[in-house]
Amino acid sequence: MLPKQRQAYILERIRETGGVRVADLVEELGVSDMTVRRDLDALEADGLIEKVHGGATALHQRASYEPGFAAKSTMQRFEKEAVASAAAAMVQPGTAIGLSAGTTTFALAQRLVAIPGLTVVTNSIWVADVLHQDGRSDQTVVLTGGRRTPSDALVGPFAVAALRTVHLDQVFMGVHGLDVAAGLTTPNLLEAETDRALVDSGRRLIVVADHTKWGAIGISSIARLDQIDVLVVDAGLPPNARAVLAEHVGELVLAEVPEEAPGAVL
Repeated sequence: MLPKQRQAYILERIRETGGVRVADLVEELGVSDMTVRRDLDALEADGLIEKVHGGATALHQRASYEPGFAAKSTMQRFEKEAVASAAAAMVQPGTAIGLSAGTTTFALAQRLVAIPGLTVVTNSIWVADVLHQDGRSDQTVVLTGGRRTPSDALVGPFAVAALRTVHLDQVFMGVHGLDVAAGLTTPNLLEAETDRALVDSGRRLIVVADHTKWGAIGISSIARLDQIDVLVVDAGLPPNARAVLAEHVGELVLAEVPEEAPGAVL
């Protein structure tokens, strides 16, 4: 098993239980004590956990806390891939779409390279790069300027001004959190303003999020839940959350994670 796969598993265990013991992880993962401790060191260095004697615990998440892109890429990877595949099926050839920054929208961009004739407007360095690297001559990729955030989004007045000049068929939005009262949120104030401009530029808003985003609240709101035309989330979303969201969003799409995915982590 690769280190990133082990670390993703450890993060999920901490998210579920609030903390883990090194001895338990050694048994569950079938690796040495030293290997587990190196994984915990890496996760702590990324700002994702707090090491304690004999194990690790979850961080108390602040509303303004924003992990980097690489750190977020290790979290709920299979769920994000399932959500991205379901969202990609909603994109028609020849349309103009917007993609916000984020690891789920990055997974979506990897699937968009197969769709001809797209115009993609994004404030994500990673999204623009994956589409550029593919080099399709029938796709147009527009990257806004702006100030770079820890998650590699381009934000601020420059990005907002660019987004206010475009009119898109669909906007795909990744988010930090989903909440009934707060709506869609982000831990970055400038990113919230930029994301609001992106929402306003599209005729249809499609939000892509894994189930752990439910109940998380960042410092700044982007949009209300009732502004979402389609919410694509993985089937790990709890039944009570499904019921609440179904009442507020236009359409709730549940993406099934392949059964072999957990085995790939373990």
